[in-house]
Amino acid sequence: MEKLEPFADEETVIEIGKLTIENRLDRIAMYGSLDLTKDKEGLQMARELHPLLANVVKLLSKLEANGDLPEKVQLIKPGVVKNPFA
Repeated sequence: MEKLEPFADEETVIEIGKLTIENRLDRIAMYGSLDLTKDKEGLQMARELHPLLANVVKLLSKLEANGDLPEKVQLIKPGVVKNPFA
């Protein structure tokens, strides 16, 4: 599985089951579905999700401790770029 460094880029996307996780500079977007079933497959998916969420919590906690975590982030809206092929 590809490693995702939280909030580091606008391009890393990973999937765990049918859950898509997109890295952004201002957020981690998660959408889809993930069933953590009571079996080996469920355990494997939980093991994949756990370190990702732990890294997000660790980074946000560090920012908070340093006084660098805002109360509410201003989300960066995607812009429109000129089509280079037109």
